[in-house]
Amino acid sequence: MSFATGVAAPVSGMRWFRDTTRREIQDALPGWPTGPEFTARTKSESRLRDGSRFGARFLLAATLGVLESLAGSGSTGNVSRLGQPEEPQNEVEDFPVMWAAPGTLARALPWQLDPGRRPDTARTHLVVTDRRVLVLGLPADKEAPDDEVLWETDRADVSTAKRMKFSQYKVDFKLVFTDASWVRLAGWNTNCRDDVTRPLAASPELVAVGALSEGQQRAVTELLERQQGPGDLVVSRRPSGHFLVEYLRTNTIDPDYGISSDFCLMGAEGEDVPFQEGDL
Repeated sequence: MSFATGVAAPVSGMRWFRDTTRREIQDALPGWPTGPEFTARTKSESRLRDGSRFGARFLLAATLGVLESLAGSGSTGNVSRLGQPEEPQNEVEDFPVMWAAPGTLARALPWQLDPGRRPDTARTHLVVTDRRVLVLGLPADKEAPDDEVLWETDRADVSTAKRMKFSQYKVDFKLVFTDASWVRLAGWNTNCRDDVTRPLAASPELVAVGALSEGQQRAVTELLERQQGPGDLVVSRRPSGHFLVEYLRTNTIDPDYGISSDFCLMGAEGEDVPFQEGDL
């Protein structure tokens, strides 16, 4: 995971760290090294930037023609592909990835989450347990790297985990803390994002294998027989009533993809069932 990056034309490739008055606070965050500073583009700058993709020969025509219609639809630069912003003030006009009053929890997040500060030889992971949420730092050049805890808080300190639709590859999400501060993060891919937002959006109802029906226990056994190497089995009842069975290979953490897993979704008798809203 890392802090997200703007995709609408005025804020493309940018991010800001704000207090509740929209004042930039990155220089006030304790222990943070100096990082890049950004200035949002005006509409004309956004149109010229997009127009350059057509080449110098067509720049003027593109700017006055096709890209004028893009500006009229909010200057997102890629409306048809990304859809409409849910929060235009935070996704097109500005792109805060931290919204935090003094003393709030979001301000304590580590600077290593920022791609503009973190070295290319490092990765950051967000880990969710039944009690805690942690940010781990890992080197990128080892198959089984040692991890370092950079930040942690109680699971109860996260009030909301929301997947943000307006993002490049559907990887952005927002964590809102109980003190009303929030951060916007991005996963390595959609699966990485969902692996942390699923348990944070609603505390999972964990189920012991011994409490499952005979058919469900057979399905769990079949899943385990396919596994190689040590790992942890987690069974949870989803909001739909289905049961999600996950085998987490916790002995190895990949620097990019994190902890790999195998899973199945089953019904009351262990049968395969189609996914419903909230299952994943």
